[in-house]
Amino acid sequence: MMSPAHTAVATFALLTAAGLAQAQMVQLRVTVENLAPTNSVAFAGLRFGFHDGTFDSFNQGQAAFLLGQPTIATAPIVSIAEGGTASTWFPAFAAAEPNATFGSILRNGPGALRPGETSSGVFTVNPSVNRFFTFGAMVVPSNDHFIGNDNPMQYMLFDAMGNLNITSISQRGNQIWDAGSETTNPANAAFLMNGVNANRVDENGVVRFDFMGLDAYNGLTTAAGYTFNRQFGATDEIYRISFQVIPTPGAAAVLGLGGLMAMRRRR
Repeated sequence: MMSPAHTAVATFALLTAAGLAQAQMVQLRVTVENLAPTNSVAFAGLRFGFHDGTFDSFNQGQAAFLLGQPTIATAPIVSIAEGGTASTWFPAFAAAEPNATFGSILRNGPGALRPGETSSGVFTVNPSVNRFFTFGAMVVPSNDHFIGNDNPMQYMLFDAMGNLNITSISQRGNQIWDAGSETTNPANAAFLMNGVNANRVDENGVVRFDFMGLDAYNGLTTAAGYTFNRQFGATDEIYRISFQVIPTPGAAAVLGLGGLMAMRRRR
């Protein structure tokens, strides 16, 4: 017959093995914060994927990728940059990486995430399969400005052991992109009181950094009712994405038993 101590050790081993088997999946809280000055930019919903580092949604200095779409207006990154919907971005992402995990974080209420606001969501991720994080969100008011990463391996969210490698991603003024897909025209811009976002004129340009292009909307009334004023500079932090692993009850139980065994050994 096994002694109580040996029984505890055996139980601990079984629980640890079970915990390791389930450790592939983690619950991850993702939080977004609009850090821009009052009356400055807002952000459409954050669209993202946890993935293996394959999907490349755009490249600096190149025209927005069509990725099978018939026109630049429906190119994957343009569905984020011009409308904030990711209606063609998510399908293109899924076609490139069928095992990716996708998500969105929207404002707690209608419209875009305004200065000073936060929002969050919890997602189940397999860090052994999807170690990288790729995202995009439209910056408004604008015709085709957005934030996102052009290198699919820029953000290695989990290390090789499945541990959280990045706790937050900051976006600064000089990291705002212009998709080069639509000409700048407040009459056709999103998030303006009198703008008609469905109207557009092809720009036939390339993806480039251009936060100062937002000055075209200074002094205009936003859909939220405030008078827009860009205000921030190139190095000012305007947006933050934070990550937090949520421990599961099973993991807590294993950790608790580990502490109990450590106490037994000390005795």
